[in-house]
Amino acid sequence: MTRRLRDFVVVALILAATQSFAVRADEPSQRVARLGFVGALSPSTVNFMPFWQRLRELGWVEGQNLIVERRSADGHLERLPALMADVIGNHVDVLVTYGTPGALAAKKATSTVPIVAWALSDPIRTGLANSLARPGGNLTGLSMGYAEGVAGKLLEILHDTVPRLSTVAVIVNLNNPMPRDLASDLKVLAPARNLKLQIIELPGPEAIGSAFERARQKAQAVVVIGEPITLEHRGRVTEIAAKHRLPAIYLEPSYVQAGGLISYGPDYAAMWRRGGDYVDKILKGAKPADLPIEQPTRYLLTVNLKTAKALRLTIPESILIRADEVIK
Repeated sequence: MTRRLRDFVVVALILAATQSFAVRADEPSQRVARLGFVGALSPSTVNFMPFWQRLRELGWVEGQNLIVERRSADGHLERLPALMADVIGNHVDVLVTYGTPGALAAKKATSTVPIVAWALSDPIRTGLANSLARPGGNLTGLSMGYAEGVAGKLLEILHDTVPRLSTVAVIVNLNNPMPRDLASDLKVLAPARNLKLQIIELPGPEAIGSAFERARQKAQAVVVIGEPITLEHRGRVTEIAAKHRLPAIYLEPSYVQAGGLISYGPDYAAMWRRGGDYVDKILKGAKPADLPIEQPTRYLLTVNLKTAKALRLTIPESILIRADEVIK
């Protein structure tokens, strides 16, 4: 073999090895990763399929290179600390949760295991992150973006939909940071629309009926700030709202699909998929402290015309043309 040919072969081998390494670096590790998934709600309450689908697209397949430790609080937030400790005890590589109560419980349970949390309220106000751009610590994920004008949009939609609206009741679990913060924002913004606000506390599912009874006596419309209590019982929530003939706006389309009037909130499916991206990055070596907490880029408006008809409401054309889904 001539010297020139030998040099050519050596260079070719080096290039092939480099390309092979680059390909492997972009692929999931051949080791089996262990993921902890702790939810505040029962598995049937929220559709997390987009999250699992995204992980599969990225090469993480449960039963092959991924083991999942699943736990659910089934709407009982007081169970979250014990569930987090149980999962962490199984030496997971990343801990996944959602909602501010879940994120706070995860953060309290560990300062070392990477945490991906989504559907957060204000991560800075709740002490989960130093900033959105550089969270610091071991937690990152996606916020609900409620600080970006969602409260005002909820009031605007109700104001445009309900004739002669003067008072809005806000049904809220004040023990949950996210609903509590959003209720505060609503209270600040209501006077700009000449609206009075009535805050009605919802401490547990047994109080759903009485909460709507009080709302009927005090207001012409309702904002239901979704969280485990109302999400776990959304069928009952929308049924009682209909019984009291109260127009209600929610933060998730699932309420409207269950018979509610209107919802306005983030595109949750896109958020769950993005959560898969974050898990993938961390399993490949990224640190949560360096991954910005993202905010939604798209919000969905859903309207139920059947419910509107039962309430003898005419949904304005300005709302219908903006709606992402209209249920007839």
